Amino acid sequence: MHAWAVGTPGPADGAPLVQIERPVPVPGEGQVRVRVRTCGVCRTDLHLAEGDLAPTRPLVVPGHEVVGSVDACGPGSVRFAVGDRVGVPWLAHTCGQCRFCRSGRENLCTDPRFTGWDVDGGYAEFVVADEAFTYRLPDAFDDEHAAPLLCAGIIGYRALRQSRLPRGGRLGIYGFGGSAHLTAQIALAEGARVHVMTRSAEARALALELGASSAGGADAPPPEPLDSAILFAPVGTLVLPAMAALDRGGTLAVAGIHLTDVPPLDYQRHLFEERVLRSVTANTRRDGEEFLALAARIGIRVTTSPYRFDQADRALRDLAHDEVNGAAVLVLPGS
Repeated sequence: MHAWAVGTPGPADGAPLVQIERPVPVPGEGQVRVRVRTCGVCRTDLHLAEGDLAPTRPLVVPGHEVVGSVDACGPGSVRFAVGDRVGVPWLAHTCGQCRFCRSGRENLCTDPRFTGWDVDGGYAEFVVADEAFTYRLPDAFDDEHAAPLLCAGIIGYRALRQSRLPRGGRLGIYGFGGSAHLTAQIALAEGARVHVMTRSAEARALALELGASSAGGADAPPPEPLDSAILFAPVGTLVLPAMAALDRGGTLAVAGIHLTDVPPLDYQRHLFEERVLRSVTANTRRDGEEFLALAARIGIRVTTSPYRFDQADRALRDLAHDEVNGAAVLVLPGS
């Protein structure tokens, strides 16, 4: 099968992805093989390709927003039938035995595996996945628009919940790409006022079109104090203006797996009066199920920029240069 893999990690302009040929994978116990139709291009893929996240093995195939149809079922696999449309997400496996898994916090599992990092992902014609970590997808979304829901949507949903946004509250969003534009719609549907801070003029226009109350520069102060904020941009220097924008008792949730260095915080300005800075680590399967149902119920609008499968390296370059509006999605031949 045709696939893209991370060769020598480095800047996206230096073509860190290489095209390879691999045997079609065989599903193991409790696994399904999925014929890939579309795969979202996530910023985590970019971090992996550029070396911000060290590959766990040579020539790993990235991609963890995978939409396709079940092509084969491994021994003991009973959840899906051949032909079912499914989604393969970032969280590929958890141990189920550690104290975090046993307490419903599998996103903090001490021995997890992740699609497109530890196991080969969806920048390929086929992928195998643990059926227990694979989702049925709402019919409301076609293949192209379902793909970004599987990480951008799910992680954004968890970040929103971790930001402790009160109903009808004031939410600040820093960075406005694939994940943020989905998260903003959930907050708006739940009655929040949303203020977006991002360097892209095109992204600011999209934010206002979706219903944001304001849209300014990346580190611009919002027009009112924030109850909650989410940092989607992987830029550590933005932690300071985001924390400074919080009202008393406000929470900033950092949504990304990678963040550049954070400058020193001033206790009085940034943390005092019970302001909270917290990270967001992966997600639980419950987060995914809740988000997919909610996205279908509120009719979330997914803005995508499609790329042919043979343009995966270009999609990463465009993402690196903030030239993608919404979410980039690879579309495989015949999809």
